Amino acid sequence: PWSIFCGLVWGGSFLLIAISADHFASAVVAFIRVALGALIVAVAPGAWAKVDSRDMPRIILVAAIWMSLPFVLFPWAERSVASSVAGMINAGLPVFTATIAALLLRRAPRRIQVAGLIIGFIGVALIAIPSLSHSRSSALGVLALVIAVLCYAIGVNLTIPLQQRYGTLPPLARIELFASVMLLPFALFGLRTSTFAWSALIANVLLGVLATGAAFLAMFTLMGRVGATRSSAVTYLFPVVALTLGVVFRDEPLHAIAVLGAGLVLVGAWLVSRTEHDSVSAPID
Repeated sequence: PWSIFCGLVWGGSFLLIAISADHFASAVVAFIRVALGALIVAVAPGAWAKVDSRDMPRIILVAAIWMSLPFVLFPWAERSVASSVAGMINAGLPVFTATIAALLLRRAPRRIQVAGLIIGFIGVALIAIPSLSHSRSSALGVLALVIAVLCYAIGVNLTIPLQQRYGTLPPLARIELFASVMLLPFALFGLRTSTFAWSALIANVLLGVLATGAAFLAMFTLMGRVGATRSSAVTYLFPVVALTLGVVFRDEPLHAIAVLGAGLVLVGAWLVSRTEHDSVSAPID
């Protein structure tokens, strides 16, 4: 149930990001969603339980890598790249996560995982082809999306020990608080180029409450139970949800090669995730 909930909410988040980015600067979109998410988590019982000061550097790093940077990159990228493309590329998260996990653990992936990685990266490339052929800004947007997903993959691996040590709420509350502080000055600067619209505000509020509040609570719980790579399998629903919403509400084009790429990404993610049992991250001391 947790994985389905996260998949549906985050699959729909790409549409909400696109609507928000129509009027709000990227940093404004990022700050509003993180600040609202932080408020949701902060009022939960046990959110401010004690955390060892030695883990604070990791928490701050995760706040920067898993939330601050990618949350700015996604709305920036979706100004030139369709929200459905963003959702399809993000479906490659298990592939990126498994790659980072192998590097951190200094452990070679199994043969079936290697096949999954190769298939997954080919799928990401196919998804990107239609956007790359449009314009230079679209190509930069695709690059930003790939970097954002890579940040997610690093963040997921770094977060596992925190969740296993303290549970869901204490690290998540601090991560979202630090991310809000990091984004605040950029959001204030971004207000100069933002215009108000109820559609953007409502989309951004939903993004914060559901995608950054409720869904992250569910995801943290899932990561502690099944590990980084298997928990990132929630992205299986991303392409279906993002494609459907993008075509229906944004009239986005549906490219056959991108759909094929999304299929390959899902196959690759399945091959990678089905063989992962205990994924923990290497220390960052």
